[in-house]
Amino acid sequence: MFGLFGNKETKKPEACDLPFLCWQCEMSAPGGCGSHGESKGVCGKTATKARLQDLMIYGLRGLSAYREHANELVSTPEESKILKEIDDVNAETLYFTLTNVNFNFDEHIAQLMKIGNAGVKVMDLLSNAHTKALGVPAPVTVTQNKAEGKAILVSGHNLDMLEKLLERIEERGLSDKINVYTHSEMLPAHGYPHLKKFKNLKGNIGKAWFDQTDIFTKWNGTCVVNTNCIVPPEKSKKVGNYIDRLYTYKITGIEGAKKIENDNFDPLIDQTLELPEVTGFDSDEKIVTGHHYKTVLEAYGAKVLDAIKEGKLKRVWVIAGCDAPGKKRNYYRELALALPKDHLIITSSCGKFRFNDVDFGNIPGTDIPRYIDLGQCNDSNGAVHIALAVAEALGIKDVNELPVSIALMWMEQKAIIILLALLSLGIKDIFIGPNAPQFANDDIVNFLVENFNLGVISGDIHKDFGKELAS
Repeated sequence: MFGLFGNKETKKPEACDLPFLCWQCEMSAPGGCGSHGESKGVCGKTATKARLQDLMIYGLRGLSAYREHANELVSTPEESKILKEIDDVNAETLYFTLTNVNFNFDEHIAQLMKIGNAGVKVMDLLSNAHTKALGVPAPVTVTQNKAEGKAILVSGHNLDMLEKLLERIEERGLSDKINVYTHSEMLPAHGYPHLKKFKNLKGNIGKAWFDQTDIFTKWNGTCVVNTNCIVPPEKSKKVGNYIDRLYTYKITGIEGAKKIENDNFDPLIDQTLELPEVTGFDSDEKIVTGHHYKTVLEAYGAKVLDAIKEGKLKRVWVIAGCDAPGKKRNYYRELALALPKDHLIITSSCGKFRFNDVDFGNIPGTDIPRYIDLGQCNDSNGAVHIALAVAEALGIKDVNELPVSIALMWMEQKAIIILLALLSLGIKDIFIGPNAPQFANDDIVNFLVENFNLGVISGDIHKDFGKELAS
């Protein structure tokens, strides 16, 4: 289902054709085990187990991002206990990948599921911490690509940092002189009550993370990137157009940018006041955000159940994930636009920018919106909470029996921990794309297909979902 990895006709393996590459210990073969096409390391570790351990590390990287955000917000002993459980999985998994520790395939899978379970815990922890600190989001219509005045543009995921910035602007009596706008995964900030109270938090600019070089170049004010994703000068010469106006926060950084140290936002604020007012952003576009799962369950839970029972709501789609450059992800827009009117879309992450400019309206005969934006990538847990609540209310024991279709786009390690979290919960029939993971070989692919019916999108929505689209 994932296709072939590498060109088997090539006599000398290219880098992408290698079964695996491991040089983590002194025993490693010259150039690394696998560098000459070997399928097994000197220690006896097979290519499949080496790749599964790579998958563990990728999952931990995604886990660490959410763990770091949660750590900024936890305040109770119970929350700290959950954080320690997550840290224990992190440490145990790193130990698992040491040389000559484990060669058992089933235990590799079990460890991956343990990482996925930690992903479930950390996303729930972060979601609850956000709503406790900032209130439960409510649906809101946000201006898109419309800006004025002296302004700061904030990109990333860190809502705590955004609140601190807004508070400091207010403390200095500058709320009527400096406007703050969001970019990419900061869009959901507009739905949180404690952030909405700041009148100078105005609207959203741009789409997914990778348009930042164009947006930041055009932006006359200052820019802040407070988490991934940031584009370095080595990737684009356009970074030079705004590097003197670019600030980074905590672990995020590139050469030439200014670092916000110890939550001191004064240098950022001072430079913003010195710069000209923002011009060139005059669009009348608007987009909707703020459908946190807690809001959805409270406002629409009973209505969704009634709509399903009455046949007004036929299918729920989860179309979400990480956006990235390229036309292949237009597949997800095509899919969203092709859905029948009695189908509902749940989304999260920056992949929604592929189709969140569309007014999908309501499910006919109801006031249930057809488009529900759960928030950031770490809010992906909301789709599971909604599905579990619906299944329980309908008396369905296996959530996979619900009329739900899942099409995810992936780009980096946060998407991997989300996928592992879904698999650890037993969620099946997931399609990912637009490309297959290069770290998966035939053994891993066959296992995922056999046990979870995991697939990769073909590029043809009717080939992948023809039956569902017709229902």
